[in-house]
Amino acid sequence: MVGLGPGDVNYLTPRARELINRCEVLIGSPRQLACFPDFHQEKRPLDANLPALAAWLAAHREQWVVVLASGDPMLYGIGDYLSRHVDGSPQVVPGISAVQYLFSRLGLSMNDIYLTSSHGREPDFDFVLQHAKVAMMTDRHIGPYEIAGQILARGLRRTLVVGENLSYPDERIHILSPDRVAREYAMNVVVILDEQ
Repeated sequence: MVGLGPGDVNYLTPRARELINRCEVLIGSPRQLACFPDFHQEKRPLDANLPALAAWLAAHREQWVVVLASGDPMLYGIGDYLSRHVDGSPQVVPGISAVQYLFSRLGLSMNDIYLTSSHGREPDFDFVLQHAKVAMMTDRHIGPYEIAGQILARGLRRTLVVGENLSYPDERIHILSPDRVAREYAMNVVVILDEQ
């Protein structure tokens, strides 16, 4: 499992690049696979059916396979699932997470952050919003707009940072109050900062 980093292949680690160049089969989302137009071995698109992927990997143990992961595979990524459902010890090469990238772009320390995700889960916002600095990986169901709604419903003062398409040419970083958050953003990470 190889972490791609935030998206732009310039953020790949040398070890990640080496393993991708050496593998026989490269597995990833269509967007991830498009990052490697010069890869001429087999490419397999990845969908949301992770049990099928684990079964395919078990049936192809003799091949050198790299599964691409967004950011860091072990940070709310595919790495957790595959490490529990694939026999043996799959090698994991970490990547720079979108959270790390966003904090670096902001020049903001990651010390003391509470890190969570809304991917496929309902966050406990009473707990989350007790923290002074939160980074949240989001999904289509609970994104910036829904997070802002939770803040407003509690009458809290927070600043939201929404990082869209991080590291891509169309990257945008928005710093705003919850009442100014739009309904839709592209692929994003949200940082919640307590104003006190």
